[in-house]
Amino acid sequence: MLRTPFLLTDDLKKQIQVAYSEFLAGRDLRARSGQKQMIAQIARCIGNITVDSDGKRDGEGHVCLVEAGTGTGKTVAYLLSAIPLALARDKKLVLSTATVALQEQLVEKDLPALLGIEGLKVKFVLAKGRGRYLCVSQLERQLVDQQQLGQIALYEDELAQKLDAETVSLYKSMLNDFAAGRWDGDRDNLQMDLDERDWQPVTSDHLQCTNRRCQHLSVCPFFKAREALDHADVVVANHDLVLADLALGGGAILPEPSDALYIFDEGHHLAQKTKGHFSYSIRLKGARRWLASLEKHFTRMLSDCQQQSTLTEYVEKLQVPLKDLDQSLERTEQLVSLVLEKQVQDNGRDQRYRFAGGRIPETLQSSAVDLARASERAVSRTELIVNLLKEAIDGGIAEIDKDIAEQWYPRIGQAWSRLQGYFWLARSYQVQDAPDQTPTARWVNLVETNDGWDYECCSSPVSAAGTLQEHLWDACYGAVVTSATLTALGRFDRVLADLGLEPGTAVAKFDSPFDYRNSATLRVPQMLADPSNPEEHTDEVASFLSKQLPDAKSTLVLFSSWKQMFRVLEQLDDSIKNKVLAQGDYSKQEILRLHRERIDEQQVSIIFGQASFAEGVDLPGQYLTEVIITKLPFSVPDDPVDATMGEWIDQQGGNAFAEWTIPMTSMRLTQAVGRLLRTEQDQGSVILLDKRIVSRRYGRQLLDSLPPFRRQFS
Repeated sequence: MLRTPFLLTDDLKKQIQVAYSEFLAGRDLRARSGQKQMIAQIARCIGNITVDSDGKRDGEGHVCLVEAGTGTGKTVAYLLSAIPLALARDKKLVLSTATVALQEQLVEKDLPALLGIEGLKVKFVLAKGRGRYLCVSQLERQLVDQQQLGQIALYEDELAQKLDAETVSLYKSMLNDFAAGRWDGDRDNLQMDLDERDWQPVTSDHLQCTNRRCQHLSVCPFFKAREALDHADVVVANHDLVLADLALGGGAILPEPSDALYIFDEGHHLAQKTKGHFSYSIRLKGARRWLASLEKHFTRMLSDCQQQSTLTEYVEKLQVPLKDLDQSLERTEQLVSLVLEKQVQDNGRDQRYRFAGGRIPETLQSSAVDLARASERAVSRTELIVNLLKEAIDGGIAEIDKDIAEQWYPRIGQAWSRLQGYFWLARSYQVQDAPDQTPTARWVNLVETNDGWDYECCSSPVSAAGTLQEHLWDACYGAVVTSATLTALGRFDRVLADLGLEPGTAVAKFDSPFDYRNSATLRVPQMLADPSNPEEHTDEVASFLSKQLPDAKSTLVLFSSWKQMFRVLEQLDDSIKNKVLAQGDYSKQEILRLHRERIDEQQVSIIFGQASFAEGVDLPGQYLTEVIITKLPFSVPDDPVDATMGEWIDQQGGNAFAEWTIPMTSMRLTQAVGRLLRTEQDQGSVILLDKRIVSRRYGRQLLDSLPPFRRQFS
């Protein structure tokens, strides 16, 4: 088939150059070297894409990685380069982020700012998952008859109860506001802050939604938003939504991958997000209780459907696989209890057992085979019921009332979804990984529930490489992965391997324009305790903070564990505690709001936070002048995914600490110190309370990978 390069023509080059000049002139800005280079890098990558006679990509070299330091202006760079190229090739531009804050910035600030520039007049829309929108049918169902709610919950102890008067009033208010046009059904546009427990019953997912069969289709908030995507040139999404769309085959929610040019901003999250999408778990006792509850739901459904013969037959045929599934769960529970028995005796109840190398014992593997077989049969027979209810909704079964079928469809769809989860977990436990491929981490948690202790079997891939290669890179027209932190120890090797990209993939690194040496100090005070001795180190951190924080103005203190953070707080004087906003007391966004409010009022504000505060926090100028890192951000020692990956690297003849642990720590540390300087005018200091940065050999590697702060070692 004829292959044609998508040449970066002189006209396109000029269009991008003129757009950049117009953007700068309109804001009285000067061109930034890194920003100009990033525009050129993205344009070259997309310009080298080869297509066939039908306009489909036919070749490689369609993906590039760009690390652009803070202050480079990467958002404007990828918009100015990608929009003209996507329009020229008649492709949809999908902008994917990891945080809501960046999505809002794109939709409310960055994209509107470009609309006045010639060649950049595009239609854009914010895409969200189905779970962000009201399901009118679900909301009505909650209000129709509380006695027949019949909701099938995830665990027996979570089964929905009769709603209290306050919740009923809340739902009535939501329905009235929606019907009157005062609310569009988008959760993010609600005037009130709705608790997740109140929201979940009134939204839906793809297995509960009746789609085009729904009587509320014409006013459905999700489908109205979905239609807007068809008319947009630029779609702003997030990594989770992109991955969910790819898991459904691509094009189910977002544009077809083959017709989409993706920009993954905050791309260092992409691999981790992917692993999360292919992680599974089962709580064994909870699953058995849930199975026991299914019988009464099926009985009620048959009664509502007038004992329709085909439906009755399908429910009867489901009984055997459900019984087999219960017996398999019981046997698995017995085997897991034996595995955990010694662990519990040695380490207490709230513990985890990880299967070394992800390898399941033969007895448990055999049980997983039975569990997979039974759950697969249950899934296929439940699907028959789901399809029959669909047919009834379409009016194809006279004996089943359409409204009754529509009422039961999402409930059975929810059960179908859960049974699929059982099958995926069991399938993961029944096979052994190939020796030459990265393994799957498998482990069991002992968790406390309202009904006592339960065994939670878990499974997660340790690498997203194969999944991303198959479902994303091989399928898409083109992609750019960018972030302020992509490299580890100054190299792209780690992120390329994590993302499943070839070593020859185009990469570029553009440094921040900030004058780090004259703007900030990296201080490492003399510390006696080694963090490997957590008790002594925590006491020394508390002592240091007791002396340092009385002079604080606007400080962020980052901890690696909740235990250390709480112990340090306990040891601080009340005069300091009263100035602290601690993670856990408020949401992250509320802490940041209160912090800014205090600083605006010329008050002292100190934030105590965990890893989530080490990135995505933008506090420029006076809002943050000091970052204190209590400990190098190594992975949690008992994290089952990291531990399994480390074992595999060692077994392959590598060095897990050097090849995995240190690079990941380098990326996290760079993210953490990146909270300090957010504009070229900012000044301040970073303080690291971990002597390993100067006493261990790897400390030099970590230091050299950080921005060139002025260093001060005690």
